[in-house]
Amino acid sequence: MKQSKLFAPTLREMPSDAQVISHALLLRAGYVRQVSAGIYSYLPLANRVLEKIKAIIREEHEAIGASEFLAPALLTADLWKESGRYETYGEDLYKLKNRDASDFILGPTHEETVTSLVRNEITSYKQLPFTMHQIQTKYRDEKRPRYGLLRGREFIMEDGYSFHANQSSLDATYLDYKQAYENIFTRCGLDFRAIIADAGAMGGKDSQEFMAITADRTQDPEKWLILGKDVNSYDELPDTVKKEILEELGKWTLAGEDTVVYSDKGDYTANLEMASSQEEATASNEPLQALVKVETPGQKTIDDIVAFLKIPIEKTIKTLVYQADDKLVVVLLRGDDELNEVKLQNYLGAGILEPASEEAVAAKFGAHFGSLGPVGLPEDLQILADLRVKAIQNAGLGANEDGYHYINANLDRDFNVKEFVDFRTVKEGETSPDGKGTLKFARGIEIGHIFKLGTRYTEAMGANILDENGKSQPIIMGCYGIGVSRLLSAVLEQYARLTVERLPKGDYKLTWGIHLPQTLAPYDVHLVPMDVKSEESQKLTDEISQALAEAGLSVLVDDRNERAGVKFADSDLMGVPVRVTIGRQASEGIVEVKMRKTGKTQEVQISDLPQDILTFL
Repeated sequence: MKQSKLFAPTLREMPSDAQVISHALLLRAGYVRQVSAGIYSYLPLANRVLEKIKAIIREEHEAIGASEFLAPALLTADLWKESGRYETYGEDLYKLKNRDASDFILGPTHEETVTSLVRNEITSYKQLPFTMHQIQTKYRDEKRPRYGLLRGREFIMEDGYSFHANQSSLDATYLDYKQAYENIFTRCGLDFRAIIADAGAMGGKDSQEFMAITADRTQDPEKWLILGKDVNSYDELPDTVKKEILEELGKWTLAGEDTVVYSDKGDYTANLEMASSQEEATASNEPLQALVKVETPGQKTIDDIVAFLKIPIEKTIKTLVYQADDKLVVVLLRGDDELNEVKLQNYLGAGILEPASEEAVAAKFGAHFGSLGPVGLPEDLQILADLRVKAIQNAGLGANEDGYHYINANLDRDFNVKEFVDFRTVKEGETSPDGKGTLKFARGIEIGHIFKLGTRYTEAMGANILDENGKSQPIIMGCYGIGVSRLLSAVLEQYARLTVERLPKGDYKLTWGIHLPQTLAPYDVHLVPMDVKSEESQKLTDEISQALAEAGLSVLVDDRNERAGVKFADSDLMGVPVRVTIGRQASEGIVEVKMRKTGKTQEVQISDLPQDILTFL
């Protein structure tokens, strides 16, 4: 491919509105251009990378027997009304009407569509199991699209669906998909983890996310550097340059919408929303004291109460009130803990969970937030508590009267709890739930998710089969998805590199660019002739390009009439693994080869070039 024919408009400077490095480089390297907020055009370079990702996805799905199909993006709302998600999915759902005033949506996902297909075609357990998947554009009306391709309103996704007559069949396919996804992300060169996750709006029980880890670049600056011209090691750089490097690495927002919790010595990994620990409270042996109501004017927060009453925060209980669908629920936590709303919603099985309104709380408790507690509550209120509340004795908590609190409140004597459950959010440094090591936190980009949906959709939509006994039962489903366009950004977050080179006068220059693994790079080799006007140079360039192509390498030829510095800068931006410069020594049968990964160059005989590049790669 000749670069003069390639639409890849690079930018001289980093775009000022980009907050994460992947977004900045996608724009600067001419990979994408924004059409409107959260909607992008994928230019030729990005499209080539995306096609490589898709090819890997297709190969791994073929290996587990998942056939590819393609559903429409424009969906009738009737199916979503059947499943109940038309009302509960939220404001992210694009809703529209056709000329007949019928309701339609733009598909954010396709569980209802495939369930409808299957219920019309599959009637017997003998036709199961089977799996199919598609790669398609999805639509979600994100309130705040940001970070380029990481959170958009239109995005490319691979979504798979499996159908089963029994749970053991689903379990087997779920493991097949887990292995397929691990193979895909490994082949894409990603540092990732499979973690315990929440199924969320998808429904179902068992769920795992695949998270691409985004590390703090300032903690290991050498990892993110390519040592360019006249720079032999990071240690030899002046302290002023090292400081500049740290500032440049640290100025970009750490991408990743989720916190990954993992053990530093074991295999435990989970999303923060689902993570647990072995952190337990030690029961006190102190004697129970008499319950006392204390005036606490203007003291509303836990910190206020601790300071005002002069009691340890471990002896306080905070009372939270939530609206779970159509009922109020009270949740108690130790004062220094935070509620994990996902754990609470999963326990309750609530479709909608949100903090109760001030009006609803005042009507039920006779007090406002800041003075609430479990003592003397109506019996119809469900009171739940985190496990660590059970160990608290002589607690400080709200008295359900504005400006008053109790001290020396005790479980069973002064208030009752229906059930104790792990409702708290874990903290870094706590003991891993498997007892192996302590918990560490990292940021992560969700790149894949697998679910055991069970009968969540088939029951609601009447997708049944006759089992081996002739009895009708709902089909059991699994659901699987990869954010294909997100994957491109995740790769760039991990493969962005800062080149440091020494200039002739002794100064140093820092330049961001892309380093992509060969499995994803848009081209294998960037061929850069210095004299594009010379017929001899053109002929040699064509011969080298042909030889490389015959060796199975894809080649981009920079035939533009530009200065060498412009060509080299664009080459580093684009992320092609190997750059071959055809310069003055070409007439002697020698060219310069530069490996993007290391920044190092060496002279190579033209006759040996194809084999040497294959060896380098």
